[in-house]
Amino acid sequence: MDLKIFFSPLDEELFSNIRSSTSFLKNIKANIDNMPDFKGADIAIIGVEEERGSITNKGAAKGANEIRKKLYKLKKGTGKYKIVDLGNIRNGMNRDETIGRVSEVCQVLIQNNILPVVIGGTHDIDYGQYKAYEGMEKLISLLNVDAFLDMEEGMSEPENEKHIHKILLHEPNYLFNYSHLAYQSYLIDQNAINILEKLYFEAYRIGHLRSNITEMEPIIRNADMLSFDISAIKSSDAPGNTNAQPFGLTGEEACQICWYAGLNEKLSSAGFYEYNPDKDDDSKKTAAVVATMIWYFIEGFYHRKNEQNFKTNDYLKFVVSMSGDPDALCFYKSKLSEKWWMEVPFPKGKDKYSRNCIIPCSYSDYQMATHGELPDRYITTHAKLI
Repeated sequence: MDLKIFFSPLDEELFSNIRSSTSFLKNIKANIDNMPDFKGADIAIIGVEEERGSITNKGAAKGANEIRKKLYKLKKGTGKYKIVDLGNIRNGMNRDETIGRVSEVCQVLIQNNILPVVIGGTHDIDYGQYKAYEGMEKLISLLNVDAFLDMEEGMSEPENEKHIHKILLHEPNYLFNYSHLAYQSYLIDQNAINILEKLYFEAYRIGHLRSNITEMEPIIRNADMLSFDISAIKSSDAPGNTNAQPFGLTGEEACQICWYAGLNEKLSSAGFYEYNPDKDDDSKKTAAVVATMIWYFIEGFYHRKNEQNFKTNDYLKFVVSMSGDPDALCFYKSKLSEKWWMEVPFPKGKDKYSRNCIIPCSYSDYQMATHGELPDRYITTHAKLI
C-alpha cells in the first residue's frame, strides 16, 4: 500500500537549526523532502492533528510538531536506528474518517513488523490505534495511562472522554485484557472501577503505582498496545493540557513507564495524546517531557532481548506444588534479564488464548505461590480464559 496518500510532509523550517550529526533527527529518515520507504524500518513515527473529539482541549492539533522540535534535538541513543517519520496524517472530512486513516496506517505498519508511535491529537484517536488489530485474528492486551478513566456514556459527552467505553463495547471483541495505570480516585466514578473489576480488568491508582513502580513492570510487559494521555503527568512537570492536575506522575515516572513499555517485546504500537502547545509554558516544557518519554521508549525498544521462547536454556523453570486446584504452578525466570513469567493453562479447544497463557509476573507472585497462595494475576487470567 502507498501510505503517501495519507500524509502531509514536514516543514523543513521546523528543524533548520538542528545540525549535529549525533542528533536524533540526523539518524532517522523523515518525510521532509520526500516520503521515506517504511519497509524494513523498526519504528514509524506518525503525527496526528485531529482535535474534533475534544471540547476543552482545543490546540492539541498542533502538538505533534512541537514534540518533534524537542525530540529531534536530543542525542541518538543505543542501537542502529531504523526509524522513519512518515509526517502528519491528513485530517479526514470528519473525525471518524481521520480515525479510519490512523487505523489503516497502523495496521499496515504492524503487519510489516513496524511499531507505530502515534504523537499528537486527542485521546480518542487511540480508538483508531486499537482498531488496527481488528483483522489480525488474535486477542490483545491494552495498557492505558491516564488520570481519568474516559468511560463516560451519552451522545452529548465528548469523544475523548468516552473512547475507552467505546473500545470495551467494540464488536468484534478482540480485547483480552485492559490495564489502567495512574488514575486519580477523586477524578473518577467508582462505578466505572467496579465495571472493570467485574470484567477481570485491572486499574491502579497513582498512589498504588508510586508505592512500588517495579511491581507495575509485569503489567506493562503484558501489553500489546500502549495509550498514554499526558494528563496523567502532574501539571508542574507537564502544564500543556487543559486537564493538567496538580498531582500525578512525575516526568521521571512517566519516562520509566515508557522504558518498560519499550522493553516489552509483545508491544506493537504506542500512542501519546492530548498535548496542547497553547496551554504549555513559554519554553514548551511539556513537549520536552513527552519527547524524553518517547526517547526512553525507543531506548527500551533497542534493548529488547527477544525473551519469547520459554523452551530454551535461557530460562529456569520452577514448579510449585499447590494443595488445591491447580495442583501445581509453573514459573519461568529469564537468565538474561531475571524477569519472571507464570503459566496459566488455557482450556482445551480454546487455542485462541494460547498466546496469553504464559503471562508476565513478579518474584513476589512466585513467593506467594511457595506459601500456598494463588497469585491474583493467576486468578484474574484464569477467569478470562474459561
